[in-house]
Amino acid sequence: RDKALPAAEKELAAATALAREVGGDQYSEANLEKLMPWDAAFWTERLKEKTFDLKEEELRPYFALDAVLKGMFELIERIFDIEVREANGKVEVWHPDVQFFELYDKESGTHVASFYLDPYSRPADKRGGAWMADCQGKSDALGIDVPVAYLTCNGSPPVGDKPSLMTFREVETLFHETGHGLQHMLTKAIVGDVAGINGVEWDAVELPSQFMENWCYDKPTVYGFAKHYETGEALPEEMFEKLKQQKTFGAGMMSCRQLLFGMMDMELHSNYDPDGDETIFDVQRRMADIYTPYAKPVDEDRFLCGFGHIFAGGYSAGYYSYKWAEVMSADAFGAFEEVGLDNEEGVREVGRKFRDTVLSLGGGVAPMDVFTQFRGREPSPEALLRHNGLA
Repeated sequence: RDKALPAAEKELAAATALAREVGGDQYSEANLEKLMPWDAAFWTERLKEKTFDLKEEELRPYFALDAVLKGMFELIERIFDIEVREANGKVEVWHPDVQFFELYDKESGTHVASFYLDPYSRPADKRGGAWMADCQGKSDALGIDVPVAYLTCNGSPPVGDKPSLMTFREVETLFHETGHGLQHMLTKAIVGDVAGINGVEWDAVELPSQFMENWCYDKPTVYGFAKHYETGEALPEEMFEKLKQQKTFGAGMMSCRQLLFGMMDMELHSNYDPDGDETIFDVQRRMADIYTPYAKPVDEDRFLCGFGHIFAGGYSAGYYSYKWAEVMSADAFGAFEEVGLDNEEGVREVGRKFRDTVLSLGGGVAPMDVFTQFRGREPSPEALLRHNGLA
């Protein structure tokens, strides 16, 4: 909070200045003392457009699915010593678009896991979104030694001679779901209930997935696959710089918002007395005074009535896990940064340690113990603050 709040106030001031500059007389200081919540969101987005002038569709030609997959598999081989081999035709699939891959330990040559990739949108018979699911989990009792995962996305399919082209957000999503898949597939746990992602505590389950997203901002990794599908031209440097800058845009307000939601959730489920003098909306206003004093809810605000995450979505007293997972994943990536992302031997050594702890131990070891085995200490927020430009 101490780092995020000053940044959030500056971000809101910048959005307010733009509104007063181009929004007309209704946004003058005489007519509007401060931006209302709905205005703040609108003008923050206009400020982002003005600052970066970068549209997602402009990036698609540089992110062809096959090239992205090849680059991601090379990264997995580089940091985890795992080779991903195409194995189409070895198994039956439910749609011609579905691909099948096998993972091999490079040192021993052992086949350790497999996964199906269903990459394209099919609105008629496939729900939207992206997810990783367990097809076959490692289990000594069931005699299953080779885990199998489903990785499902909803990208644009190829059209004619044009390959499947991805937005940068879709690239991040692919890396994210692959992180979940790697934890499922590279587990060494042999008891099914705690193998892979099974039994992993709620606030640690996003660690491998968000960790993998960090590599989407590592220049050598991105430039290994970000090439125009027709010309072979590399992604222009200014576009990549804007992508990195966009990642931290509004980081102060977003951090304060997440802190508010997490702490308000905990307050409601830990300390709130429904028979007391406070209403849930009083609690909301009291917590907003602490975490978002620059944007207090209006009297008519009934956001909590629709905050399904903490009442019906499984995040009761657990919303904090979103931010906590960011802390852990950024700190884990920080271990690679500390040895130098261009230090191949160092990256391999840290990657092997990540594989042998976070990706291997499953839910049978407490997440804090797993992280401490990998990092040598408990998680620190310093890497996340640095990545978000708030250090």
